[in-house]
Amino acid sequence: MKSDTPKTTKNQKSGGSERPVIYQLLPRLFTNYCPDPVPNGAIYRNGSGKLNDITGKVLGYISALGATHVWYTGIIEHAHDADYTRFGIARNNPHVIKGKAGSPYAITDYYDIDPDLAVDVPRRMAEFEELVERTHKAGLKVIMDFVPNHVARQYASDSAPAGVRDLGADDDTDMFFSPANNFYYIPRQKFSPHIPLGSGADEYIEFPAKATGNDCFTAFPGPNDWYETVKLNYGIDPSNGSRHFDPIPDTWHKMLDILMFWASKNIDGLRCDMVHMVPVEFWHWAIGQVKAKYPALIFIAEIYDVGLYRPYIDYGGFDYLYDKVTLYDTLRDIECGDRSAAQLTSCWQTVEGIGAHMLNFLENHDEQRYASAQYAGRADTVLPALTVSATLGKGAMMVYMGQEIGEPGADAEGFSGHDGRTTIFDYWSLDTLRRALDGGSCSGRNLTNAEKSLRDTYSAILHLVNGDGAVNHGLFFDLMYVNYDNPCFNPHRQYAYMRATADETLIIAVNFGGSDAPETRVVIPAHAFQILGTPRRRYRATDLISGRTAMLTLADNAAIPVPLTSHGAVIWRLSHK
Repeated sequence: MKSDTPKTTKNQKSGGSERPVIYQLLPRLFTNYCPDPVPNGAIYRNGSGKLNDITGKVLGYISALGATHVWYTGIIEHAHDADYTRFGIARNNPHVIKGKAGSPYAITDYYDIDPDLAVDVPRRMAEFEELVERTHKAGLKVIMDFVPNHVARQYASDSAPAGVRDLGADDDTDMFFSPANNFYYIPRQKFSPHIPLGSGADEYIEFPAKATGNDCFTAFPGPNDWYETVKLNYGIDPSNGSRHFDPIPDTWHKMLDILMFWASKNIDGLRCDMVHMVPVEFWHWAIGQVKAKYPALIFIAEIYDVGLYRPYIDYGGFDYLYDKVTLYDTLRDIECGDRSAAQLTSCWQTVEGIGAHMLNFLENHDEQRYASAQYAGRADTVLPALTVSATLGKGAMMVYMGQEIGEPGADAEGFSGHDGRTTIFDYWSLDTLRRALDGGSCSGRNLTNAEKSLRDTYSAILHLVNGDGAVNHGLFFDLMYVNYDNPCFNPHRQYAYMRATADETLIIAVNFGGSDAPETRVVIPAHAFQILGTPRRRYRATDLISGRTAMLTLADNAAIPVPLTSHGAVIWRLSHK
């Protein structure tokens, strides 16, 4: 894709609102410039990125991709191996930490910034507040995590505001379940997971055992359970499913206080972890109160149950939901040859009516990298999936740090082995990002030509999300149903659709196949003109991907040429003016 792909003007986008284009990054990894990290290395060996290293220049790199928001992942203090006792921060037992750096989702203090990310540890909150200010100055908005379902096994806040009682401080530990408790307990049983807990003074002892975060209500979680976390109690008795929400459970009040605390920090959104493991009634109660005071704050839900999508939007109050189990999984299966491209139709049908609330992505910290050997195996085949993710709907779009330059997730970092993912558990640095950011200069001089070209591709497609009116808010029409029997179209490896506003029409076609298809054509039925309002006439069309132009005649059942390269895409733009 050309980096000078034609952009639209602001008046072409008029009538729409900004769609979030989110750049997810882990500060611990993102600006860590250690040139030679070693597996299982401690922080003093492998280092850690700092909030202060995310400078205006670095934020400019992110903004240039077309991002509107930055999701700072792993900001809140969580279990880690590093020793900060000299600053009054309790040391975590290493036996209930995953990796040296620990999971960002094993929270040890909801009211604090993780000290690994600070240059001056006593000023860690101030450094975060300064990052928020820098991010806004760069024209970007701030998203951070809210982890509602579980905490670290050794949760203890030393930064909570005066008068705030710690989670579990007033629990009756003799009861498996009580609506007044913050945790679930396994009475008279010692925590005994199927992992070593040390011995002597080093041993981790928990009695009675608390339930584990992934709804493991025994004292004996396995190594694949979230054994480093403790499940929070929102008033549901897991023994019979009964719900005890009147009076409002203590956990609800404590979590609302935490939400209000971070909302007051001038952030713009919260990505909420595993929301379907927390009752929708809590979200309805809490989000309503937060938005009453901070109406512009957006809530993003990590959720994996399609049956819960509508309740968590309509009643729960979420603005955006992960569309993992529909669009992400389908795109991945198409790329890996396990599913027909025609099944993309069912993706938008599944979320019809709520599509503007979907968050699309090809990568995040939980998933394998697109370019990994376990997924696509190469970065330069991404254009069809990227185009569909960014232009199919009206919701949010997200990319993960280094995705734009083809980070392959090929490292075996320590606790996180060679699994195609970028570790969230280890102190590490990524060669691709080190070369892209170049010590903070963001020169890109050490990137290969292929990496630069890929970055330009991402930038051009992501800019369309808010730079083109039809992509931003236009009507949608799926062309697949009239092209299944089209001899010039392969519905198993190709997908085609239209977007339109009063000012323009886009004809979008992608090719997931590994062979060029220069003779590809798509038929446009009379119904498309009726739905979209596109005038039937001759147009000079511009391909927003290659920049080439062509004369196209739109008429009922006309077959429009969409010459596709292998792993390519065409976006014909037809101006009605």
